[in-house]
Amino acid sequence: MTTHAAQLPMLLMGPMVRRAEQTGVCIVFATSTPAQCQINILNTQSVSEQQTITLGERLYLHFVVVKPASTPFALDTLIAYQLIINGNEVDLSAWAYSNQVTPAFVIPNKLNSILHGSCRNAHHPAKDSLVTASQWQNTQRSQNTPGAQLLLLSGDQVYADDVAGPMLLVIHQLIEKLGIYKEQPMALPLPNKIDEQLYNRHHFLPKTPWQKRSKLGVGYWLKKDEPHFSSVKAFNHLIHFEEFIALYLLNLSAAAWQCVDLQNAQYTGKNQEHQRIFNAEKSALLGYAKGLNEVEKLFANVSTLMMFDDHDVTDDWNLTAGWEQAINQNPSSKRIINNGLISYWLFQGMGNDALTKTGALIPPFKQSLSANNQWQFKAFDKPLNEFNHWHYELTTTPKVVVLDTRTHRWRNESNFNEPSGLLDWERLTELEESLLSHDKVIIVSPAPVFGVKSIEAIQAAFNICGQPLMVDVENWMAHEGSAKKLLDTFRRTDTPNETLILSGDVHYSFCFSVQKRFGDHPNRIWQLTASGIKNEFPRKLINVLDKLDSILYGPKSPLNFFTKRWHMEVDKHQTLGEGQKYLVSDSAISLITLDNGDLSRYQLIHGDGHTTEFDLEHK
Repeated sequence: MTTHAAQLPMLLMGPMVRRAEQTGVCIVFATSTPAQCQINILNTQSVSEQQTITLGERLYLHFVVVKPASTPFALDTLIAYQLIINGNEVDLSAWAYSNQVTPAFVIPNKLNSILHGSCRNAHHPAKDSLVTASQWQNTQRSQNTPGAQLLLLSGDQVYADDVAGPMLLVIHQLIEKLGIYKEQPMALPLPNKIDEQLYNRHHFLPKTPWQKRSKLGVGYWLKKDEPHFSSVKAFNHLIHFEEFIALYLLNLSAAAWQCVDLQNAQYTGKNQEHQRIFNAEKSALLGYAKGLNEVEKLFANVSTLMMFDDHDVTDDWNLTAGWEQAINQNPSSKRIINNGLISYWLFQGMGNDALTKTGALIPPFKQSLSANNQWQFKAFDKPLNEFNHWHYELTTTPKVVVLDTRTHRWRNESNFNEPSGLLDWERLTELEESLLSHDKVIIVSPAPVFGVKSIEAIQAAFNICGQPLMVDVENWMAHEGSAKKLLDTFRRTDTPNETLILSGDVHYSFCFSVQKRFGDHPNRIWQLTASGIKNEFPRKLINVLDKLDSILYGPKSPLNFFTKRWHMEVDKHQTLGEGQKYLVSDSAISLITLDNGDLSRYQLIHGDGHTTEFDLEHK
């Protein structure tokens, strides 16, 4: 069903509670008209500070930071709020849970319940586990308990490089419906009509001619041009800034789908395989859109913090120095990457620190809009690319340290085709300092620090053959320097006794416990990996890799001594109940339960509603 401009819903994106602290809470939402906005914390005197960014003729993104007028906000207890727009209270009952009149959230201090996940691909056939997470949260609230205090999303909240055909069509419908401001045209030979671009965009993305490639590479001798964007699903890769903006709205907002007509979207080409894919993607997207009302409830009732991984921008983002060099030498490639980063800043990054540091980018961003409402980002790219505060921390108990493993890479200066380290020396040193003098810490690392050894061995083999991009060689052990520095940090005697590492990225879930083989410091590390929220690894293949890992890297296997982490004893934990396994490929979000800062339960809430729990005792 389409909506005329005059009939657009006022709230285009419901309230999202982002960073929540005693000194202030950041709430983000979008409207279709200009608005003077205020958030009132019920039963508490508060003041609001509004920052609005105009993204289109009928699209206004609002950041409201509400602060206590005198007494600091209460900790670890439900706080209800109301939204005032242009002097009138907005009915937020649609975003409230069943036993509440308005949405309510918790400002976490002593953490005991956390939801964590990654990898939410809108058109994947798996069910959206954010929907079931919201239903679980609703059950907790109906029992008069706060439920989860935090929702941590550790990467691939959107897939800008893997866009469904029907999604690309409705993206362009939404751009026109909301009058989203467009950027200056690029020098790409794209067909004029969006219908003609479906499943063909990868042909028009920039490539490096084979003559300009190194003679050490296989592609040079096969006379194959190398695409700058290495995603194998780049058929509908996002290109323009306005497309990124529309994609975020369609991933976060139920109202955005009221403005487009997915039901009647059609593939007009003659390729039968594309027609089959289109139909399957359309069916998945129709189900996805139906669940967004429930997802918005979750965002409105739980403080939600995020971090990018590669698909938020593009697959293999900054994986090697050679990849970076190819991108930076082409204006169109660089523009696409920056478009992804700007959109991340708008819809994810600014809420993480309540505009404290990220807000410094607002003035130059607004100056990028020309008099004829066209984005011209050339001047803005410099401060954007120089910004180095995407990482952040929470002063909770345990302390939460969220890592940016994409823009602080430890590049291999001698071989540009070798994988870069996920963090450079400077950031690893800062991480080390963050861990000292803390008894318990939670680290959010988009990629697992302690991954599955058999899979990492396969990745290493591809890397030796000069193909790191083919199998996403993005694990912490792939770079000698960063691996050694990180493991040396964990082996120190003054690091936390209990460290939880929350990771995603890999599209399957697992639970490992890690301790030093030598020394008397009783430190324990839990590697808790939850992936994906709406994505899955091929199940038959993951079962094979699970068995292969148990055979090759069992506790007494001599192969363990050839890994970079042989000084650390890594134990795998099985699931409870029937069909015990170590690796779980079934769309899910994790529920982490703490007891005085120590891990007491690790569960998966699956998209179809059932739960899986890992046995934390038996290894």
